[in-house]
Amino acid sequence: MAATGILDYESDAIVQLMSMAEGDWTEQELKDALQRAIMLELSTIPPYATALWSITSQDDSQPVRHTIREIVFDEMSHFGLVCNMLTSIGGTVVLTDPATVPKYPGELPGGVNPGLIVSLGGLTRESAGLFSDIEKPENPLAFAADGNTIGAFYQRIANVFPNFAHLLTGQNQVTFPLGSGHGAGNDIVAMNTIDDVLKAIDIIQTQGEGTTASPDNPFPGAPGELAHYYAFKEIAVGKKLVQNPATGTFEFTGPDVPLPDTSPVARVPAGGWANDPGNAPDQSTAALLHDFNSTYSTMLTSLEHAWGGNPNELFTAIGNMSDLADTAQRINAIKLPADPRFTYGPEWLFVTG
Repeated sequence: MAATGILDYESDAIVQLMSMAEGDWTEQELKDALQRAIMLELSTIPPYATALWSITSQDDSQPVRHTIREIVFDEMSHFGLVCNMLTSIGGTVVLTDPATVPKYPGELPGGVNPGLIVSLGGLTRESAGLFSDIEKPENPLAFAADGNTIGAFYQRIANVFPNFAHLLTGQNQVTFPLGSGHGAGNDIVAMNTIDDVLKAIDIIQTQGEGTTASPDNPFPGAPGELAHYYAFKEIAVGKKLVQNPATGTFEFTGPDVPLPDTSPVARVPAGGWANDPGNAPDQSTAALLHDFNSTYSTMLTSLEHAWGGNPNELFTAIGNMSDLADTAQRINAIKLPADPRFTYGPEWLFVTG
């Protein structure tokens, strides 16, 4: 069986896959699609985590912090489920080739939501609006349909995968019990059968988008937890989503959603702070930024190894994520020299050595 090839993050490969007739997909197209889905899931974690770590309070019960933190865990779960899909059919998870790692600011990998530029920065109404655009459903309950979405891409995978169910071997599977702490459906489970695959895709779609009838996450950590799109939209609009009793429609007209106190993390320039002449970091700041980038790169390597036959490497990656949070908050405390109203933020650059 062919392994997954190296796939350029900045290509329009998902658009190309979506334009192919489902009956024309080969084993290689399915593997390429799953690698693209892995890259998509990975691409959401740096912007969401950067916003989360800009919140100064460490109280995870604070509503907005809790919401974003749970979404980050959901994305980690989605990432793991799709990695299991790929390795179960003989594919290879590729995370550490420079062509595959996320690029910020920039579009989502593969040409999903074309024209949407994803950047790294602190939590604001604007950044929450960006995050809701990333998660936008094909037919959101509160708005008109618009655009080529992540959910539509997953639906295409779900439509095609049964044609290749015979390839599922259950090899190189990594499992982890996230569900007990973060809600039903969040366990990273093995992909042994086509039913396992289709159930996982449904979880990924509906946690992100809700259903055609409800904005709720049907696999929540707590009752009433919204799907990602609507949760981020509440933060962006500053109002809770409520159902109008007269019309039955969902509207962002409920109680206020106040933003928590945050470090004013500026948007990270392309290629990192060294590319911003007025804010080039001094030696100590550069060392912190490098520490973050080095830990991030180690995490990607550990994840790649975990799905390459060394599942215990997942625990190394989990430790890396905790270290990233600590280092990010130290970076967030340093004011920009050219505009001290704002602070540095982590760069999420892949480095070697």
